[in-house]
Amino acid sequence: MTIEKRARHNKINYIEFTASDFDKTKHFFNKVFGWEFTDYGPDYTAYEGRGFDCGFHRADLSSRSENGGALPVFYSENLEETERKIKAAGGAIIREIFSFPGGRRFQFLEPSGNELGVWTDVDEDGNLIKIS
Repeated sequence: MTIEKRARHNKINYIEFTASDFDKTKHFFNKVFGWEFTDYGPDYTAYEGRGFDCGFHRADLSSRSENGGALPVFYSENLEETERKIKAAGGAIIREIFSFPGGRRFQFLEPSGNELGVWTDVDEDGNLIKIS
């Protein structure tokens, strides 16, 4: 138990978002990332499981990096496949795939308007991108 607590100590382990449309938001995250939600009343839903947990409380606000919001970023082994899933599930790409030293990424909005990103350290051919 002590070792498990040390692994969590001083690390982010929960992110809370706002959501104006719980049904669309839950459907989106389920289709793209396989998340299953637990509802805690009509105004809160939560996901637990893959590295960190998160919740959504009902509000007509959203988080955007252009307004000073934090940008949570997912990792993907296949960036283009994740981008296709996001589009098919109702997400909107707001910054197309771009390269940076050591990787590639894009940014998107989920159905309630929160901005998130996805990055990879793999190129289009499946090769590891090395920092020169």
